[in-house]
Amino acid sequence: MSLKMVTFNKEKNHWNNLKVGITGANGSLGRSLIKSLRGKGAYIVGFTHGSNKEETKNNDCPNEWVKWEAESNITIEKYLLDIDILIINHGINEKGKQGLNEINRSLKINALSSWRLIEIFEEIIKKNKPYTNHPKEIWINTSEAEIQPAFSPTYEISKRLLGELVSLKWANRSKEDKRILIIRKLILGPFKSKLNPIGIMTSDFVASQIINQVDLNLNLIIITPNPLTYILIPINELIRFIYNRVTREQENIL
Repeated sequence: MSLKMVTFNKEKNHWNNLKVGITGANGSLGRSLIKSLRGKGAYIVGFTHGSNKEETKNNDCPNEWVKWEAESNITIEKYLLDIDILIINHGINEKGKQGLNEINRSLKINALSSWRLIEIFEEIIKKNKPYTNHPKEIWINTSEAEIQPAFSPTYEISKRLLGELVSLKWANRSKEDKRILIIRKLILGPFKSKLNPIGIMTSDFVASQIINQVDLNLNLIIITPNPLTYILIPINELIRFIYNRVTREQENIL
């Protein structure tokens, strides 16, 4: 069944045969998303910086591994051509380290490489114009660190930058842009992973909640035990949206 035959968010098996690419596929959340999406019938391409020779038959392994360096984005473009959903999930956490190398590395991997991936995927879609019953999608994992401390200054700054860039793009997209590409932002609270071994939630729980909220067609996906985040994040997004639109209108007038 091709994508043209899929009515997303309406049919029970709308995930069947969708091709999903996941960066950070070897991490805790990446593995959990793979397990959930493969279980629903999606074909998964796992992008990882490591050399991975695991059996792709395992339910938490992708159908296909692609070695990729987040710092360069080299080699990934050709694999994005037939991807239906791109999940940008890679990242590093330098914790308390605040040296120049740690700052540059965090900005490059957590924010700038993710931003460039969004641009590449969008360029591919506009060039090929995949007009189907449903547009392509990007899900971007930014983090609760957008609005509160994560006890890792470089992580907070880089994730906040990525979140600001996504908000800026949301405010400046045309109707045509929205018709061919959906952008979803994932605001996730602390879950257990290599980056955060003392997280409160499990990655399996987070993955299931992400997919549940996508099935509800939400673009701003929030999963956290902190009730304040559910209030502050939407307010923050609204303020950014208004500010970005107002400044753009002023520029047009001038």
